[in-house]
Amino acid sequence: MENALIIGASGGIGAAVAQELTARGVQVTGLSRSADGLDVTDEASIQEHLSRLDGSFDLIFVATGALEIDGAAPEKSIKRLDPQAMMDQFRLNTIGPAMVLKHAIGLVPRKERAVMAVLSARVGSIGDNGLGGWYSYRTAKAAVNQIVHSAAIEFARTHKELACVALHPGTVETDFTAKYADSHPTVTPEVAAKRLCDVMASLTPEETGRFYDYAKKEIPW
Repeated sequence: MENALIIGASGGIGAAVAQELTARGVQVTGLSRSADGLDVTDEASIQEHLSRLDGSFDLIFVATGALEIDGAAPEKSIKRLDPQAMMDQFRLNTIGPAMVLKHAIGLVPRKERAVMAVLSARVGSIGDNGLGGWYSYRTAKAAVNQIVHSAAIEFARTHKELACVALHPGTVETDFTAKYADSHPTVTPEVAAKRLCDVMASLTPEETGRFYDYAKKEIPW
C-alpha cells in the first residue's frame, strides 16, 4: 500500500489507522466531519470532497459509523423500535458508506492491486446473531455488508485487482463503545489499527466481497 484515503479519519479507529499506515510509510489522506466538513449522510458533500482529490488510492478505508445517534441507545426489545432512530442508523451506517463507494471507485486504479474496506461489525451478521436485540444497528450493519458484497461483484468487472471487503475491528476502547463493552474483551485503538492494517495489507483480489474480523477470520453473512 502506498496511497491511502481514510474516510472518518478523526474518529478513534480512523485516526489510529491513519497513524499506523503513516508509520508503515504509506501516504495518508484523511477526511472527516470535524476536520474537513465531510458529511457522509449527504451525498453532495461526499461528491464534493472526493472530487477535490488528485491521483489514485490503492487503499480506501471507510471508518465512519456510530452505535448511538442523538441519544438513541440500541434497543433491547422490538417494543423500543423508533422509526427516526432506525432512519438515522441507516443514513450513517449504511447509506453513507454506500455513497462513499459510489463516488470513490473512480479514485481506485483499474489495473493495480487495491483495497476498499468498510468498517462493519460482527453484530451485523445474521448467521452469527444468537442474542437478538440492537435492531436498528444490527440491521444497518447487515445492510452495509450487502452493499459491500454487491459492490465487490460489480467492481470486479472493471477493477480485477481490487479487494472490496467489510471488516470487524473487535471491541475497541473508544467513546463509541464505552457504555456497551460490558464483559467483552477490548483492545486499544492502536492495537485494533495494527490488526486491521495487517488484514488490509494481506488481502488479495480473490478475497473480494467477504466479511472478515481483525484476525482475518471470515464472518458469516
